[in-house]
Amino acid sequence: MLLMVVAVGLAACGSREKQEQATDPAPPPQPAQQLPAQNQDTRPVIAAFGDSLSAGFGVEPGKSYPDDLQRLLDAAGYRYRVANLGVSGDTTTDGVERLSTVLAIHPAIVILEFGGNDGLRGLPVASAQKNLAAIVESLQKSRVRILLAGMTLPRNYGPEYIQSFDRIYVDLARKYRLARIPFLLEGVGGHPDLIQPDGIHPTAEGARIVADNVMKYLQPLLADGSGKSKIQALSVL
Repeated sequence: MLLMVVAVGLAACGSREKQEQATDPAPPPQPAQQLPAQNQDTRPVIAAFGDSLSAGFGVEPGKSYPDDLQRLLDAAGYRYRVANLGVSGDTTTDGVERLSTVLAIHPAIVILEFGGNDGLRGLPVASAQKNLAAIVESLQKSRVRILLAGMTLPRNYGPEYIQSFDRIYVDLARKYRLARIPFLLEGVGGHPDLIQPDGIHPTAEGARIVADNVMKYLQPLLADGSGKSKIQALSVL
């Protein structure tokens, strides 16, 4: 039912959004915020690694979901530093190419949020899945815990393509035993008061709800240093 509600909002932008994403109006690829020097902040890093949904496209600085997530962590007494490594317009291919940037900051946890731009551009599902698998395998080799953010597409992309796209996240979570957010924009997508006019990106208020969604699935990774039993339970959601 949630996906049907989201589709109503997303379909309004339809092919127009697909074209806008393909032309990538975003600023040059670079992390959305400057990372502080390690000697200034030695807390373990949670990297929000993704595209415009992580970068905070269309909202004021300090209003992205990673910013709100940092505030939630601080308020709950968790000593982690959230690093925003979102770049607007990025596809899963771009994510593979930026892996070294993520590994260079030695994150304890990565919130992996890619695939939306692949889907909006109608790129092959198999390619997106292969790229995400490569990212996951590289991060796991470096002993990084991963929270995989699931996405979906507007209904006008056709049921067969959408089904295949949606399965990417389910299949990867099961294969690699990952914690998974079933849908990153839960409670936000399809709500005009929480989504920008493009029909896809959250407003500042919407970003706060996204941060709440992320926090709910992130907490088990924070509570258990090994991340084993609780992550396994999440991976089948």
